[in-house]
Amino acid sequence: MKRLTHLAAILCALGVALAAGATDPDEVRIGQELHPAILKGLNGPSRELAEFRGRPLIINVWASWCGPCRAEMASLERLAWRDQGKAVTIIGISTDDSIDDARSWLKQSNATLNQFIDQHLQMEHMLGASRLPLTVLIDSHGRVLEKVYGAREWDSPDSIAFVSGTFRAAAGT
Repeated sequence: MKRLTHLAAILCALGVALAAGATDPDEVRIGQELHPAILKGLNGPSRELAEFRGRPLIINVWASWCGPCRAEMASLERLAWRDQGKAVTIIGISTDDSIDDARSWLKQSNATLNQFIDQHLQMEHMLGASRLPLTVLIDSHGRVLEKVYGAREWDSPDSIAFVSGTFRAAAGT
C-alpha cells in the first residue's frame, strides 16, 4: 500500500510539473545556441542546420493538419519575397508523420520557401514546439532570440517591426 501511495504522489507531482509548463530537456531556450541537426528536405535537398549560420534565420514549425499553420504560411512567403533573401533566411519544418501529406500541402499552397520534415521529432523537441505553429527567430550565430507560438501575419507592419527590432537588438545596433 505504501508503494502505491508513493507512486501516486510521484504521478501527481509529474502532472503538476507538466501542467506548470515543464519543457523537454532537449529544448534550446532563448539565449542558447541550436544543436547540430540534419534537416530532411521536402521541396529541396536535405541540409545541415549549421549551413544556415552567418545570417539571421526564421524557422516556422508547422503541420499540414494545423489550420493556423496553413493560414500564416502565405504571410511568411510574402515576408521572404519582400526581403528577397537580403537580410534573413526563412525556412519551414513540418512535424507531419507523413511526407506525402506535407508535400501535398506544400504543392497546394505553392510554397517557395525551403521546407523540411521532422519525422523523428528532433527539431520539434529542440525548438520546444509543444504548440503549433511555432516561429523561432535565430541570430546569425545560431542563438535563439525569440519563440512565437500561434499564427501571425508575418508581413504586417507590426510583425515586420518585431522581426527587424529583434534582429537589430541582437546585432547590437
